[in-house]
Amino acid sequence: MPASTTPAVELIGVRKAFAGRAVLDGVGMSVARGERVALLGESGSGKSTLLNLIAGLEPVDAGTVRVAGTEVSALDADAAARFRRSAIGFVFQAFHLLPHLDAARNVAVPLLLNGIVPGAALERSAAMLARVGLAGRERAWPRELSGGEQQRVALARALVHAPALVLADEPTGNLDPTTAAQALALIAETVESSGAALVLVTHSEQAAAIAHRRLRLDARGLRADDATLP
Repeated sequence: MPASTTPAVELIGVRKAFAGRAVLDGVGMSVARGERVALLGESGSGKSTLLNLIAGLEPVDAGTVRVAGTEVSALDADAAARFRRSAIGFVFQAFHLLPHLDAARNVAVPLLLNGIVPGAALERSAAMLARVGLAGRERAWPRELSGGEQQRVALARALVHAPALVLADEPTGNLDPTTAAQALALIAETVESSGAALVLVTHSEQAAAIAHRRLRLDARGLRADDATLP
């Protein structure tokens, strides 16, 4: 893992409550640049909420969230959206590909949102698709792709704008075990080669195995998981 004086993610004393019930209370975490961290816990423990706070999709009630040195928790909604577009990539269980766009244009969306001209965006999109093993599939529609291919497109979209951080929420939950294993190997390989940090929410031991470090979120807070990898 590459060393850096600025963590990719830093949480200090983070609190978030819904309807008066604290889901997260005093949570702290630091993720180094290039590090892959798996976040485990039971349903309802606050894992997805924690990802949303890191991404600035929801405001914290207390505490500080920094991503690549930027205090996300201090940004207003517009500034947080601009920051997400430039610094964070997302991979989801449901893929979230746009059905009216082909693979290349799906991958190009973050670049276009960041002001890259369409021609250059599509060139970079095609290169990223080749990197995830989908060369020649640029014009395929999402409905023409298998589940594993759709996840590859989603991964390409998450990385095409060279984010400092990738957030993945159960990224292989809709895949069969063999396809999931292939997707996880690809996620680990491409995230590592890009230099991005990865925070992976999962219930799967198979998925957690690609992490350098495992954390567990429960009623006692966020702590090192007993099965943390060496």
